[in-house]
Amino acid sequence: MEEVIIWHNPRCSKSRNALNLLEEKNINSKVYKYLESKPTKEEITNILKLLDITAKNLLRKGEAVYKELNLKEENDENRLIEAMVENPKLIERPIIINGNKAVIARPIENMELLLKKYM
Repeated sequence: MEEVIIWHNPRCSKSRNALNLLEEKNINSKVYKYLESKPTKEEITNILKLLDITAKNLLRKGEAVYKELNLKEENDENRLIEAMVENPKLIERPIIINGNKAVIARPIENMELLLKKYM
């Protein structure tokens, strides 16, 4: 089985639910606490490719820093990625990676579809 990686925020209920489901299904996973160990620009760029979305779609628009940095009007991919590098709280969560595919497990059914071969 390919290793499953979860970009996890322990304070987020959706993230905790995703991690609990991985544990319940005995799916070996690597937990990446991205708020403690900030992701690099390359890691975020890779996640965007795996998710097949733009940087704008990975942003948590309800975060105060989103408004403070006026990101609603920003469309430059590099600037948005840099904002996430500097403020990982902006990254939507949880992100589940399996091989060359990834999903944002919001709703959790997204994760179940990605990992259906294990469930």
